[in-house]
Amino acid sequence: MDKMRLRENFDEIVQRVEKARLRVSEYHIVKIVAASKYAGTQEIEELYDLGQRAFGENRVQDLKEKSQALEHLPIEWHFIGRLQKNKINHLIDLNPFLMQSLDSYELALELDKRLIAKESVMDCLLQINSAKEETKAGVYPEEAFDTYQRIIADCKKINLKGVMTIGAHTDNEEEIRKSFETTYKIYEALQPHGAKICSMGMSHDFELAIECGSNMVRIGSLFFK
Repeated sequence: MDKMRLRENFDEIVQRVEKARLRVSEYHIVKIVAASKYAGTQEIEELYDLGQRAFGENRVQDLKEKSQALEHLPIEWHFIGRLQKNKINHLIDLNPFLMQSLDSYELALELDKRLIAKESVMDCLLQINSAKEETKAGVYPEEAFDTYQRIIADCKKINLKGVMTIGAHTDNEEEIRKSFETTYKIYEALQPHGAKICSMGMSHDFELAIECGSNMVRIGSLFFK
């Protein structure tokens, strides 16, 4: 896509995030992660030139290819997709800024084991399946607090930084709001235990997510439409 269109999209997203965060509080800070699943390295570099610094990839292979092609830029790479166990070592080698989709205690144990072997550490978010949808990964809300604590206690190489959720898959705004509010309550309960990030909201629902307390949004298609 042409650079002018990308700039227009970027400006529009920044303005919308700004309006949404100001409705919460002038002190509420929101980080935008550009979900670059459908973007090529040229578009990522152009967005970087416009001021976008954090980018998220869904697949380990894509993260590897894009991060290596753009290693001349100090991009903040996030992993935001489902992590298969056979890809754990590859992800550790890529050393992402943040792994947002730690979706079970079992995955945490496996990741921790590999991190120990590689003498590495990783910052992660616990993914919560707040709408209890079978098609989504993540721990159920009623298990989230205890799972978070267990990971802190048992996984010494994982630094939990907060929580992530994907809003309810529906056109019903109240259902989406409920899923965000559920996750935010868990995040609030975890703040005394070091939680700093509440990653909620994507292209179609990020303003609602920010209203519900999100301080990190993952926006993809709006950048590259």
